[in-house]
Amino acid sequence: MILQNKNAVIYGAGGSLGGAVSRALAAAGARVFLTGHRLASVQKVADEIRASGGKAEPAEVNALDPTAVNDHIWYVASTAGSVDLSFNLINTQDTQDIPLVDMSLDDFTRPINIAMETHFLTTTAAARIMMKQRSGVILSLTATPGGTAYPLVGGFGPACCALEGFSRDLASELGPYGVRVVNIRSAGSPDSKPFMDALASGGPEVAGFIKKLEEDTMLKKLPMINDIANVAVFLASELSGKITGVTIDVTSGTTSALNYKVERIPFVAK
Repeated sequence: MILQNKNAVIYGAGGSLGGAVSRALAAAGARVFLTGHRLASVQKVADEIRASGGKAEPAEVNALDPTAVNDHIWYVASTAGSVDLSFNLINTQDTQDIPLVDMSLDDFTRPINIAMETHFLTTTAAARIMMKQRSGVILSLTATPGGTAYPLVGGFGPACCALEGFSRDLASELGPYGVRVVNIRSAGSPDSKPFMDALASGGPEVAGFIKKLEEDTMLKKLPMINDIANVAVFLASELSGKITGVTIDVTSGTTSALNYKVERIPFVAK
């Protein structure tokens, strides 16, 4: 297993994506420390991992509370002996589908503030430990608006751009200590809880919106949560040992060519 003897801290592990990433890391051999704003959600994921033979420890941690973040990361370091991966996947409470000219200041700034505050707290806390051990990986997650203009995403788009810039800058500072910092950019996963909830309550309109997202990709398919989880496992491993300071695009080609339109030409064997 490529993550054998590695210790991973996941923030927001109770969400659908956080849970998938946690399960994938554990399946690859990592000991995962699952955190969430509420213990019940991460306890469920931990129980599933243990039932599958993995190692998981849940904890209630507010990833916007400096004391809670620092206390927990030092607990992990002292208990497990190292912190090899930190991945923050908490909800940014963004408001979308409203034009910027009609949006309130609070709705616009909320996801920006949450994203930058929580990532600053969790990444720097992990970095202080990783610098001493001279190894470690810090991951973050953004979406298509981090790489191209996208309408009706409110403050979420600027939050993605800010986070990708922060990830690059942090990588430049931590590189000399052997610490890698990489961002993953997703196009959104139709099997994630936000999409599934929207489909359950929104009917045909939501299904049509998801279809449009798929058509905006080159592959005409959106990445599933396991696609993101698998990339996280790769980036946490030595297989990606020379990758840092970049965003790995897992948008099925959306960022490279939004609204990429080409007629499907029938393949004719010669």
